[in-house]
Amino acid sequence: MDTVTIKDIARALNLSTSTVSRALRGSYEINPETKRLVLEYAERLNYRPNPIALSLKGSSSRAIAVIVPQIANYFFSQAINGIEAIAYNRGYHVIIFQTHESYEREVANVQQALSRKVDGLLISLSSETSDVEHLRELLDRNMPIVQFDRVSTELNTTKVVADNFAGAFAATEHLIKAGRRRIAHLTIPPWISITQERLAGYRAALEQYGLEYDESLVRYGTFGPDEATTMVDDLLAQASPPDAFFTASDRLALGALAALQRRKIAIPQDVSLIGFTNLNVADLLSPSLSTVVQPAQEIGQIAAERLIELIERKQKAAPPTTIIVPSHLSVRESTRRAEE
Repeated sequence: MDTVTIKDIARALNLSTSTVSRALRGSYEINPETKRLVLEYAERLNYRPNPIALSLKGSSSRAIAVIVPQIANYFFSQAINGIEAIAYNRGYHVIIFQTHESYEREVANVQQALSRKVDGLLISLSSETSDVEHLRELLDRNMPIVQFDRVSTELNTTKVVADNFAGAFAATEHLIKAGRRRIAHLTIPPWISITQERLAGYRAALEQYGLEYDESLVRYGTFGPDEATTMVDDLLAQASPPDAFFTASDRLALGALAALQRRKIAIPQDVSLIGFTNLNVADLLSPSLSTVVQPAQEIGQIAAERLIELIERKQKAAPPTTIIVPSHLSVRESTRRAEE
């Protein structure tokens, strides 16, 4: 099958090649209806830009770097899918790095991205990252940067995040309405932005329903192996053990599920369990796992769109802002009402 070109699209739609080219780049100069027609036709014909030819037109590398804590994480793999879908259609290569939750590796990844002369950077911070000077230096050199998911408020960049507060509030509220009163919260290191936002939503729901916030019911993890087992054992050993567990990640939810089942604790009859981020197998577990769903792919798409806008429009790009993408609660068997 012959490769489809911009000229082919222009001829079919009776448009100029320059109009088609700008529409494919998402230019603000092209009206939305024309842009829609061009993009739909290009997708139908499986048009793909030639990044090598594009890079020859200027100093742009037509490549963006994506730095994430771990590709194997379901949220990040879905976010990367969203990033690649946008970048590919706009003629950009995507170079992916993973920090494995290491600050040192994050700094090295940034340097490696620079050495490859990328046009911009998408980053979700590692769990060890508190000092963001390596990223501030890039901003001072006018490198386009967009943060997503785990972000730092110290950096004046666009940030694309899920509504972690609302998601945690909804999860906790759901447990309370199901008759639970001793709701434990298993989470990740306290200095990470998503930890703080989800903890705040959990606390707000308790307060709204007249339940006291009890620090003894909160446990912070370190991404260690099988750490959920230790957390669950510790909490169940309390004089008044929890009757529900709200976990800030599916990794912790799966660990908690396994730990509770090993102890022959019936879910949800004795204890309710709810996760955050929505594993793709959540509905296949036994019992199926209630979870707060983060729109990971949409977050990736928005982050990529904003980064490419920064790259291509420079000073004309929208100023830095925080984009909060709604999350939603998916209720399954693991949080059925206590009396059912």
